[in-house]
Amino acid sequence: MQRLTPYYLILLIAGILSSCTSKKNNLEVEVFETSASGNQLEQLTEFETNAEASSIRLHPEKTFQTITGFGGSFTEASAYLLNELGDANRQKILKAYFGEEGARYSLTRTHINSCDFSLGNYSYAPVANDMNLENFSIEEDKDDIIPMIKEAMAISKDGFRIISSPWTAPPWMKDNQDWKGGKLLPEYYDTWALFFSKYLDAYRAEGIEIWGLTVENEPLGNDSNWESMHFTPEEMNVFVKNHLGPQLENDGQDVVLMGYDQNRGAELKEWVDAMYRDEATAKYYGGTAVHWYESTYDWFPKALQYAHQIAPNKHLIHTEGCIDAQVPKWQDDAWYWTKEATDWGWTWAPEDKKYLHPKYVPVYRYARDIIGCLNNWVDGWVDWNMVLDRQGGPNWANNWCIAPVIVDQAQDEVYFTPLYYTLAHFSRFIRPGATRIGFDLSDDMLMATAAKNPDGSIAVIILNQDLEEKVISLELGNERETIAISGQAIQTIMINSKTANDE
Repeated sequence: MQRLTPYYLILLIAGILSSCTSKKNNLEVEVFETSASGNQLEQLTEFETNAEASSIRLHPEKTFQTITGFGGSFTEASAYLLNELGDANRQKILKAYFGEEGARYSLTRTHINSCDFSLGNYSYAPVANDMNLENFSIEEDKDDIIPMIKEAMAISKDGFRIISSPWTAPPWMKDNQDWKGGKLLPEYYDTWALFFSKYLDAYRAEGIEIWGLTVENEPLGNDSNWESMHFTPEEMNVFVKNHLGPQLENDGQDVVLMGYDQNRGAELKEWVDAMYRDEATAKYYGGTAVHWYESTYDWFPKALQYAHQIAPNKHLIHTEGCIDAQVPKWQDDAWYWTKEATDWGWTWAPEDKKYLHPKYVPVYRYARDIIGCLNNWVDGWVDWNMVLDRQGGPNWANNWCIAPVIVDQAQDEVYFTPLYYTLAHFSRFIRPGATRIGFDLSDDMLMATAAKNPDGSIAVIILNQDLEEKVISLELGNERETIAISGQAIQTIMINSKTANDE
């Protein structure tokens, strides 16, 4: 047998090592980052990876919920502001939200009748005691909300779903005869149920299909600050079981009906217990809707887990969240990365609840909440207004809030805040029909989630709240890639479909 000389032996060992190294480092990835240092969904190709690496090992064989989508809301306030802008900026904003090069929003929401982010109070059924709703009309929406939706539809390649929610029935159907507070009178249950069906038909006549409905926005109320109408879980069930559910069914309305539509926390358990206890009622509910105002810091994982366990085959969708009780900062990216933002609980929360309402970095509110929700069975996440002005309105109740895009309509200027790019890290890269997958993360200072898209690609989203850059070893099967994420940054790593499917 021929003996190998040391020289050939060295070459053989080097070849083996080289083969192993290439096999362990051939994940094909694209990396996009938004950071306090100035990146705005920038694609990164070069990294300093000398420091010790944290690891994220993906487990695509471990699957969880199917994703419905991500996006924001068509409000009268946003639609009005778009009408006030020049055509170039109007198109710029809509393309940024719905275009292929933008955030590609896939799940949206709008209001039925007026809400606080309207120019004033209005209803599609203004005539009192119109039991058959012969005077029903969506004319109020035809100069702002409907054109905004239609233009978005024309821009969106894949389309998007719309959830519609009422803040209140018209005052003449309520026990207090007011826009704010009060309850729906039982004698109007059938008329209010018919109202939903007529709304769906009217929007369909405009070429707009509504995918989902919530029975009532915030049925626990809002201290009568703006449009609201109160339900207990039992009252909502009676309305759904005996009136709304049968009305939609008899009219052939193919729509996902969601209950609750208020904050996560202790109330969520009470509501899902009631909603799904009785099969005759539960059959009409397609899911549960939640908001984040109980705390924009704690996403209440136990409550979300419980809601999923009670109804594992139903939707669990976050339908509203925003930085509220705060006037937007104009052209000041740094503010959105600092702890100066408050939420509505900052001033009123009792001492034992203060920890739920700290001063909190706006970007982290969004990124932490979406990641936390996804990792606890939420399948859709919808932001509130897409566009607001420099005051945080227009809002007839002076309930100022922040949106991802702020405009100065008088000057025809647009400001894309870091919140816009934060949301795009999810909406652009995790597509409807994606499946959340498992992973192991070695660094407790990082947050992450991962999903496999219908085309086979895998999106991994990482949040680094540390001030320092971190090196990350991303591992999938026998392959890996080492990258770095800036301090104070959110990053999306895309693994192409061929590489992902090879595993």
